Amino acid sequence: MDKPAQRAHQAWRSAERIKQLSDRVVAVGPFGLGVDALINWVGGGLIYSLGAGALLIHEAVQARAGVATLARMGAYLAFDTATSSIPIAGWAVDALFPGHLMAAKALQKDIEARHGPVTAPEPWRLRWRRRRASHA
Repeated sequence: MDKPAQRAHQAWRSAERIKQLSDRVVAVGPFGLGVDALINWVGGGLIYSLGAGALLIHEAVQARAGVATLARMGAYLAFDTATSSIPIAGWAVDALFPGHLMAAKALQKDIEARHGPVTAPEPWRLRWRRRRASHA
């Protein structure tokens, strides 16, 4: 595999981690809550949202994502971050709008279209169960 493809696949995996952490730590069916929503209720959501969004954009630039993908990611992240700063109603919207998840998926689709499918990292829950079972 060439160097740009390796970097793109690394960005795909990083986007997967951010997606899970930001919007899917606790999931019930198609709905989920992540660190983004939980921190927002205690007052640090704007900082987290900006940081995670900046990391996603950085990964997209490093992976040389297309301009359309960067624009779509920027729109999702801008809306998600803007809602974080509005008290109460904004917090509820931020909890229900998975902006980081949508931006990460846009990046992942772009990478897969240009560099082929990526082997997803094993979910942390499965790794934890396997480690726990091996120690028993």
